[in-house]
Amino acid sequence: MKTFTLTMMGLSAMFLTAATVFAANNVEKATFAGGCFWCMEHPFDQLPGVVSVTPGYTGGQKLNPTYEEVSAGGTGHAESVQIVYDPSKVTYEKLLDVFWHNIDPTTKDRQFCDVGNQYRSAIFYHSEKQRLAAIKSKEMLEQKHSPIVTQIVAATEFYPAEEYHQHYYKKNPFRYKIYRGSCGRDSRLKEIWGAEAGH
Repeated sequence: MKTFTLTMMGLSAMFLTAATVFAANNVEKATFAGGCFWCMEHPFDQLPGVVSVTPGYTGGQKLNPTYEEVSAGGTGHAESVQIVYDPSKVTYEKLLDVFWHNIDPTTKDRQFCDVGNQYRSAIFYHSEKQRLAAIKSKEMLEQKHSPIVTQIVAATEFYPAEEYHQHYYKKNPFRYKIYRGSCGRDSRLKEIWGAEAGH
């Protein structure tokens, strides 16, 4: 019992420390879904001001979902990326810009070769400020591209994906390149966004 109590105290201290560091560093979170999370991690990971990018699952009902469960459909979750960023170095509007130019916002429940609700495009906002910014950016896009079917919904519990999915594009660069090409992602992005595709 004593060991358990000490362990719980240690965990509480760890979470408290993490929360304190998070606040002290003045970082914020952004969460997006744009199909395969391998391909969504890459563009944000290289952006100045981004502290970390974590592929994972969110937007559904299943607790602690696995990759197999999410990819099979039925969990309600979408493959997503959660970004921790420094707003003094990169704005949420910039993150939105990168997000839009790396997805096909005109296709419902599908991104390129990946089909199903688990591959829908979505913006999961963490604050009212993010919600308003997302709506504004979507409205601006609708002046040129229609219809825009990307969801704008409140962020819910985010579950990090298994370790082998983290930084997949770095761990398996050849397979990652083959997947992007065979899925038609880059060619479709160029059709939609032209020279701005994937930036």
